[in-house]
Amino acid sequence: MYKFVIKGGKKLSGNVVVSGAKNASLALMPASLLSPGTFRIDNTPDLRDVTTMSQLMESLGAKVSLKGKLQVIDTTGVEKFEAPYELVKKMRASIYVLGPLLGRYGYAKVSMPGGCAWGPRPVNLHIEGMEKLGAEVTLDSGYIIARAKKLRGARINFDVSSVGATGNIMMAAVLAKGTTVISNAALEPEIVALGEFLEKMGAHIEGLGTPTVTIEGVEDLSPADFENIPDRIEAGTFLVAGAMAGGRVKVSNCKPADLTSLLVKLEGAGAKLETGKDTITIEAPGQIKPVDVSTAPYPGFPTDMQAQWIAFMALATGSSILTETIYFDRFKHVPELVRLGADIEVKENIAIVKGVKSLKGAKVMSTDLRASASLILAGLVAEGTTEVLRIYHMDRGYERMEEKLRGLGADIERVQSDEF
Repeated sequence: MYKFVIKGGKKLSGNVVVSGAKNASLALMPASLLSPGTFRIDNTPDLRDVTTMSQLMESLGAKVSLKGKLQVIDTTGVEKFEAPYELVKKMRASIYVLGPLLGRYGYAKVSMPGGCAWGPRPVNLHIEGMEKLGAEVTLDSGYIIARAKKLRGARINFDVSSVGATGNIMMAAVLAKGTTVISNAALEPEIVALGEFLEKMGAHIEGLGTPTVTIEGVEDLSPADFENIPDRIEAGTFLVAGAMAGGRVKVSNCKPADLTSLLVKLEGAGAKLETGKDTITIEAPGQIKPVDVSTAPYPGFPTDMQAQWIAFMALATGSSILTETIYFDRFKHVPELVRLGADIEVKENIAIVKGVKSLKGAKVMSTDLRASASLILAGLVAEGTTEVLRIYHMDRGYERMEEKLRGLGADIERVQSDEF
């Protein structure tokens, strides 16, 4: 078990390079199950979630290796079609194997997913989508069991846009007979990346990045090489770090267009921004202005930046309101930020943040991936020493976080700890 020990008050400056997108990797990897052969996915991050997905793929018979940023997946030996509870419980994205296994082999047995310790994220949209494609789906002893001799195209309309369900159904539909139309499809860059990967494999897809995605099923697919996109949430986290503890911080290997909603809010808070082709440079505001935020599906303000934004607003010169519209109970970081001196009140899905002059170091505990990031950001600017426990949550989605922050001038160390 490890913790972070952060000595706050160090001004951040310099350049930080963003890793490949976690959420894209977790879709690209199971997509390789749709064809036998060897796939090479570049710009893959070395994360706990990627390791978990690798173990899941290997349990099905695939061979997975990661050397540097290059991931090699050989799906030739896949002969099992069950995703066991022992692996799926670690990560909700494990349900992504449902679509590829069902689409290619006509059978999948996948444990109900686990993952972060907050909020129910139901899988009903995944199940209903597979049923519309012609699968027979049953729930038995905590497992989703899906069967189909041959999937067939269908019209699928989501009442609520879902990234996971959009990706899963896309992967199932590419080998289905006929045409599938997904309405109210997710627009997230990670879904676009998945679609482009499927196209390189030989899939026929139109409308990527729009609410209507049309898929014309093909008989088979072929292995392909692909370069993963940058992680927009990691980029956003470092931008907020720069706004809180800068200095002048340059975030490289990112896509500014994918971060538009965050950039608008950062400018509203007083930060100065310069964007290049794949860089964003942020200069911290002299005073942080309060800015209200409401989370929304892409291209709106991402729920995965909510916790970091609350940490930022905790130091604003006034009050702000954050409304969480995606996952109503995603506020477990708030009591820990309050331990550092933040003034935050939560009412249902709304956080009212009253800015304070300073935060003070304390021992805090992370409860999920993005909560970890918010506590680390707060610790960077808090007076004295902050200890962040349970950083294994952070390791799920941020590659070498402490090394990158030290490169910007932060005083942060990973320390062995018996505390849980």
